[in-house]
Amino acid sequence: MSGKSLTQVGGESEGCVVPTKDPNKVPQGTAEELEGRRPNKENSEEPNPSRTQSRAIGSRGLTGVREAAKKDKGQRFTALLHHVTEELLLESYYTLKRQAAPGVDEVTWQEYEQGVEERISDLHGQVHRGAYRAKPSRRVYIPKADGRQRPLGIAALEDKIVQQAMVRVLNSIYEEDFVGFSYGFRPQKGAHEALDALSAGMVRKKVNWVLDADIRGFFDNIDHERLMGLIERRIADPRVLRLIQKWLKAGVSEEGEWSETKVGTPQGAVISPLLANIYLHYVLDRWVNEWRRNNAKGDVIIVRYADDFVLGFQDRKEAERLLEELRERMREYGLELHGEKTRLIEFGRFAATQRKRDGKGKPETFNFLGFTHICSTIHKTGRFTVKRKTVGKKLAAKLKEVKGKLQQRKHGSIAETGKWLRSVVQGYYNYHAIPGNYSRLRSFRHDVARHWWQALRRRSQRPLRWEVFESLMNRYLPRPKILHPYPLERFCAKHPS
Repeated sequence: MSGKSLTQVGGESEGCVVPTKDPNKVPQGTAEELEGRRPNKENSEEPNPSRTQSRAIGSRGLTGVREAAKKDKGQRFTALLHHVTEELLLESYYTLKRQAAPGVDEVTWQEYEQGVEERISDLHGQVHRGAYRAKPSRRVYIPKADGRQRPLGIAALEDKIVQQAMVRVLNSIYEEDFVGFSYGFRPQKGAHEALDALSAGMVRKKVNWVLDADIRGFFDNIDHERLMGLIERRIADPRVLRLIQKWLKAGVSEEGEWSETKVGTPQGAVISPLLANIYLHYVLDRWVNEWRRNNAKGDVIIVRYADDFVLGFQDRKEAERLLEELRERMREYGLELHGEKTRLIEFGRFAATQRKRDGKGKPETFNFLGFTHICSTIHKTGRFTVKRKTVGKKLAAKLKEVKGKLQQRKHGSIAETGKWLRSVVQGYYNYHAIPGNYSRLRSFRHDVARHWWQALRRRSQRPLRWEVFESLMNRYLPRPKILHPYPLERFCAKHPS
């Protein structure tokens, strides 16, 4: 079937007309510069743009930068810092989370708002005079679902402001470079868009094998020197490069003790997701695009969200060959695929039949962005689909967190606790309420209610009857409701061509 032909997809897509075109393929006219096109020469040569061009870009602000980046994929931008204006810094301040924990400066968002215009003016002057100094990140730890601790780096407030402004400037360039299957921490993209793309690729393309990959300690192992070299392929403004280096070298402060950071970017810093995307854009995205165009005979799909990515293959041998070459590719850039968490599994429309024939049982599953992905079929048509449900460990960890906070609130009023639980349950639904996941939503609400009931019973001498509590539960805890459309529906709506 030709690439222009259309396939009518029934069942979950509600009759959506879906093109057979590869959802991962970059449209014509926006294809990024492939690796191997004189990267060394580009790094060494300093372009000499005309004054007219520079003035034209400057007069249109970041719109001009975006247009120049789109027009010339090899252009290196020599003058960017002047786009970090007082207005942009002030706007960046107001986009920060108001209730975020303070960094080593111990300055909260609310405290900074007092005299904010004078503070921003002074900060702007420091940045442009070269007097700005990045502060170390405050190291904190948050529990992971597997019981381990995840380190986070909380930046000082003014560092967050400058980083947020710089993200806006750099996004005007890199959003023209990043590929379509990169979804994490990008404007107008998010986790559900990534999940939709993955389901669409699984259903529409010939996927028989899935590579569920995990990079070991990615954010902690980004090589600073290699990162700066990759950034310099597009950025040639020395003041911007020095700013990025200041943030990378600022170090971390843990219990008052400062330690140097020679590799990695602090998880939690505003600039870190963009730096991670730049690193993986060159290390992974463009490399995979080139690999599948030049080496793959069968279908290959990929969806990446930050350092979490999944690849689908038609042919097992091609999957094994890419995995072997990917391990070597990662080593070249100071990274490593996690040996236990990186798996190649049989997954797709024929997996159940083939595994049953071979006596291997049901197809294996994989986790991506908080959901377990399962080979399934649509009841009415029998067509292959991907069923998704909340990862069991993630659900258990969230319930454990709720139980602990209920213990802290045991002396609070029922009304206040009820309002808080309503926001917790609704927030959970907002992400997890996808088609096929209703049973997990119902289970979450039931267990939250049970923990609340037990907490209320402990604080009173008189046992609280379930009939009385049930009225409280129905008043405060919203009932489960599917809030997201089927993935193909939303994917078709956003990508009609």
